[in-house]
Amino acid sequence: MAGQLKVTLVKSAIGSKPKARGTLRALGLRRINSSNVLPDRPEIRGMIARVPHLVQVEEQ
Repeated sequence: MAGQLKVTLVKSAIGSKPKARGTLRALGLRRINSSNVLPDRPEIRGMIARVPHLVQVEEQ
């Protein structure tokens, strides 16, 4: 069974490109310090790879 990832928005998306903002929205991150626990799958890893400068990831 795959693990889980806790993704936290640590930097504002203001000034980011629209695709980056859309990716954050798709990850379920709305405001700074909001977190979401997601399954550790290649699709999720790819989304995180698009916005590594805005998020912090912890494996659970």
